[in-house]
Amino acid sequence: MMSRNDALRLIDEHVQNRNLRKHMLATEAVMGALAERLGEDRTAWAMAGLLHDLDYDETVKDPKRHGTRTVEMLAEYDLPEEVTQSILAHCGQRPCTSMMDRAIYASDPVTGLIVAATLMHPSRELKQLDPGFILKRFKEKRFAAGADRDQIRSCEELGLSLDEFVGVALKAMQETADDLGL
Repeated sequence: MMSRNDALRLIDEHVQNRNLRKHMLATEAVMGALAERLGEDRTAWAMAGLLHDLDYDETVKDPKRHGTRTVEMLAEYDLPEEVTQSILAHCGQRPCTSMMDRAIYASDPVTGLIVAATLMHPSRELKQLDPGFILKRFKEKRFAAGADRDQIRSCEELGLSLDEFVGVALKAMQETADDLGL
């Protein structure tokens, strides 16, 4: 399996946007926590989360290539096929058929919702948030409008309620708050 250090080197090489890097780290944390919760392979799930937007800077103006280009970039590395397939699923390049696919599909937007809630919280500190604060913001359609609520709600396909999913995601991100700068 590709090492995390190799993945971080690729991110340094291909991802210039600091906030996108943080998003990728947040998604890694959430995916790892979900894998643990669901009895899945933490390393593989976290790797999918870490690498899922590797091509974003390159494909931002050509979204039809998003995901596909990442898989091309990763072809020479030792990654389980389920990781590359989930990277394709997160952006709609293929249907979500596995638990990992469903997890990354729901995790991708929830990280943005949590970051936006952090920035709106009086403390502006991720560690001060609780799931209730995020769920209250979730109900506000205009708040973090880019965080697709239906996509987040798809967490139910993992057997998790929205409350449980947000709780797992928040705890995972709080554990990496320093790396996220929040």
